[in-house]
Amino acid sequence: MRKKIIAGNWKMNKTVGEALSLVESLKELVGGADVDIIVCPPYTALYPVAQALKGTNIAVAGQGLFWKTSGAYTSYVSGPMLADAGAAYVIVGHSETRGRFGVPEPELTPELLKVFGDSDASVNLKTIAALANGLIPIVCIGETLDERKSGNTDEVVRTQVVAALKNISAADVAERVVFAYEPVWAIGTGEVCAADEADRVCGVVRSTVFETYDAATSEAVRIQYGGSMKPDNAAELLSKPNIDGGLIGGASLKAADFAAIVNAAA
Repeated sequence: MRKKIIAGNWKMNKTVGEALSLVESLKELVGGADVDIIVCPPYTALYPVAQALKGTNIAVAGQGLFWKTSGAYTSYVSGPMLADAGAAYVIVGHSETRGRFGVPEPELTPELLKVFGDSDASVNLKTIAALANGLIPIVCIGETLDERKSGNTDEVVRTQVVAALKNISAADVAERVVFAYEPVWAIGTGEVCAADEADRVCGVVRSTVFETYDAATSEAVRIQYGGSMKPDNAAELLSKPNIDGGLIGGASLKAADFAAIVNAAA
């Protein structure tokens, strides 16, 4: 059985003080849950949050990384930096860093969205860098609304999975890679992919791993659903055979809501 895995992506939210207050509440609410639990604070709060969570069942993730270990890459962070700060996981290729926003805010023009710039190739480099530095990558994949309406969901997902896994061993995929299927149109919009359809697309991810490696690897890899998972729909989504957890956005910013999702997984 694949162990459930719930990660809270705080995005660009929480000061250090707010972050510490949130994790103190979480320690009380999810301390006994038999689930892999992860919080993904902003970089400014990563180290103090990791310190506050030492000895607990809650791990810490970075929200992204650059594939070089050091150098003249202003504003970026590396795998060694994240590991040194206490991270055990890292998000790679989130739709917002790929410039694939579900509902862009008015000022986010197509030109500005290019700034975020992650591509399938850079996602692969970042996944390799995460593994090389002892971090577990949570690799995000998913289609935009236009791609879904065009009937290209499966093709987009397969392409992203294959590209992300280039030059990565079956053992690493089975033991150390987590996928997060996040339909871009359901992120931060309140829309949610129907549970059966979310499970079907997670099955496409799993079958792509099977085609790329073997049955054992596809059965071992864990696949989260990310896209407006909330306390009121978590149980249904998490009951599906191909959905092994959730990458939670807005609901992870409130201790009670995040705990309810963790408990649904447990």
